[in-house]
This record gives sequence, C-alpha cells and structure tokens, in this order.
Amino acid sequence: MTTDWDAVTKGLDDVGCAPTGRLLDPAGCRELAALFDRDEVFRSTVDMARHRFGSGCYRYFERPLPAVIEALRQRLYPRLLPIARDWSARLARPAPWPDTLDEWTAMCHERGQRKSTAILLRYGPGDWNALHRDLYGELVFPLQVVIGLDRYGTDYTGGEFMLVEQRPRAQSRGTTAILEQGHGLVFTTRDRPIRTARGWSAAPVRHGVSLVKSGRRHALGIVLHDAE
Repeated sequence: MTTDWDAVTKGLDDVGCAPTGRLLDPAGCRELAALFDRDEVFRSTVDMARHRFGSGCYRYFERPLPAVIEALRQRLYPRLLPIARDWSARLARPAPWPDTLDEWTAMCHERGQRKSTAILLRYGPGDWNALHRDLYGELVFPLQVVIGLDRYGTDYTGGEFMLVEQRPRAQSRGTTAILEQGHGLVFTTRDRPIRTARGWSAAPVRHGVSLVKSGRRHALGIVLHDAE
C-alpha cells in the first residue's frame, strides 16, 4: 500500500471519507470482478430493485474469503483502528475493538455475528444504490472501505460514490467521490464526531451510488464487522 494515512485521517475528520493509494493492480481488479459469476464463492445474492434498495446486484462472499480480500482486511484493520478509537474517545463512547482483526472477528462470532460481510457489487446502465448504512448487528466497526474494480470514464460513466451527513442542527451535507480502479475510499459506517458549540456530537452518515450512465461498474466492499 502507498497510502498517506495522515491524509486519510484528515479527510475523514473533514468530510467523512478519504481516498487511499492503490490497493490492487489492474489484473487483480479484473480477477475479482470476474468472480461475480461464480456462484460457489458467495453465500447470498441481493437484487437491489427487488428490495427497493436501488437497482443493481451485490453478492456476499462465503468463507473462506479469497486470499486477496482477507489480506486487504488484515492490512486495513490496524490502519483504521487508531482512527476508530480516537473517534470513540471524542464521543465518550466505549471502544471495544481489540488490537487484531482476528480478535475482533472472534468477538463478532461470540455475539452471533458469524456471516461474512465482504461484498462484490455490480451495476449496469440505469443502476444506482440508495443511501444506507451497512449495519449487521450490535457490534459495528465505524469505518469501511470500498475499492473500484473498473476504470471510471472508460469502463463506465456516472456511478459516483455519495456520502450524505446529517449535521447537528443544520442542513445535511453531501460529498461525492470517483472510485479509481484499484484505489480505495475509506468512509464512515454509521456516524462520526463533529465539533459543535457544545462540544463533540455524532453526525449520522449514509452512503450510496449515483445513477450509472453507461458501461458496467464493479466494486469490492470491505466491512470490518460480520453479520448476524
């Protein structure tokens, strides 16, 4: 990874999301995108239109995860952990996350959250993703990462990542970002600390994807807590 983690921390503090450096090379991106049509590597599939989540499709990986995805999870967790703990301190909340991802995963499983939340998403022309949060149980890691697997402007157009933050006693604020192929975007899972006149407050955050105008858009979602 060639990521300026100080810049990531600042971006998360400023707007709730921040880009990483390259996490996957183009060949690795194509290999992951091609997995979408292999039923045996997934535990479930969601038709977004059927559930009124938007339009498009996503699939949850079954364990054991592909080695490249597990390696990304193991590398990202210790980078994001200090930010998660700092945010909890600002909000005077417990910080239940242990030093390693394996320990955290074991905690999730003890609470009944045993299902993998690694996600492969596919969008075509006219598809989109409604604003939402990826909350799957009582235990939540406050940051997650999405990685673009296709070339923006070449393989697809539109389909920008969207983040909407409900600011305390103010209008909501929206932020958009383009997912470059192989690069990640770190963003807020549920809420984040915002400084107000009364001190730190939690600002609820939701994310989604704007309308895809042409082509096909794949993305890998890395959520660091498991599902019930």
